[in-house]
Amino acid sequence: MLEELKEIVFRENLELVEKDLVIYTWGNVSAIDRDSKNIIIKPSGVEYDKMKSEDMVVLNLEGEKLEGKYKPSSDTATHIELYKAFPEIGGIVHTHSSYAVSWAQARRDIPAFGTTHADYFYGDIPCARPLTKDEIENEYEKNTGLVIIETLKQRNIDPMSIPGIIIASHGPFAWGKDAKDAVHNAVVLEELAKMAYRTVLLNPNIGRVEQYLLDKHYFRKHGKNAYYGQN
Repeated sequence: MLEELKEIVFRENLELVEKDLVIYTWGNVSAIDRDSKNIIIKPSGVEYDKMKSEDMVVLNLEGEKLEGKYKPSSDTATHIELYKAFPEIGGIVHTHSSYAVSWAQARRDIPAFGTTHADYFYGDIPCARPLTKDEIENEYEKNTGLVIIETLKQRNIDPMSIPGIIIASHGPFAWGKDAKDAVHNAVVLEELAKMAYRTVLLNPNIGRVEQYLLDKHYFRKHGKNAYYGQN
């Protein structure tokens, strides 16, 4: 079932290792086939160097396993909530990459300080609020997804213009039009977190990048008037 998409999800999970976003079994990539409404995700706790494409787990949007010998990622319910809420999302990534986690543990948004940030994220990368005790003890992973959705809606954020978030005391989730795009955004998010960390160290009083400069860099790569790259 969905063998080609399984191979893509498998390879994008390995990309997390290649880009130094995960160690051991820390992280997962998923993708959704919108026609069948089925999700493919990394199995829980299986080491990357032992994983094969046929080990990917297939589920429906109700979380019922349709295919696979392993249990799906423990973060599956978070992915499901995001796929249900935002039909434009085709792939999701969760990691514990160190700089993004540092901002999450500090419970701070990752500020947009410069043009590198603006090329990919149209504004600060939000830090979602901490989950309550009840949210953690009852359907923790589902509630993590709901808190992400809550944050994006409360801040009026288009998930495709800011394709990632950090969860207070937890870490980053990123997404995109497909699994490859989601991994790309996760790699960028970690690099932006690193740059922002260093920026604050060098100048704790620095303000965010001017809106007109952020606009210029974001819209030259995104939207109908974008001119970056080849036609």
